[in-house]
Amino acid sequence: MARVPVPLNALRAFEASARHLSFTRAADELCVTQAAVSHQIKALEARLGVALFRRSNRGLLLTDEGMALAPTLVEILRGDRPPVRPVRQRRRGGGADGQCGRHLRSRGAA
Repeated sequence: MARVPVPLNALRAFEASARHLSFTRAADELCVTQAAVSHQIKALEARLGVALFRRSNRGLLLTDEGMALAPTLVEILRGDRPPVRPVRQRRRGGGADGQCGRHLRSRGAA
C-alpha cells in the first residue's frame, strides 16, 4: 500500500496554529480563512490518526502529540533540518561537489 504524503498546506496550517494557539491568527498569517485552517488541521489529524490540539471555548492547547510535532516541523519549515540544510550549504558553496550541475552540463541542459 502506497503512503500518501501529508499536504504541505496542512503542515503550514499546523505550524502557524501551534505558534499562535489560534486558528484565526494562523489564518490571518497564511491569508486564508479560519475555516480553511480548521479543515487543514482536521485533515492532518485524520491522516496522522492523532489529535494535535485540544479545542475549548478559551482557545487551543497542544496535545502531547502536537507538542512533539511542533518543534520538528518548525525546524523543517525554517530550513534548519534536513533535507533543506544541504541545499542551503550548497548555495553557500560548502559541502557539495556539484555532481548534478556537471551531469546537466554534460547533457547540454545547463
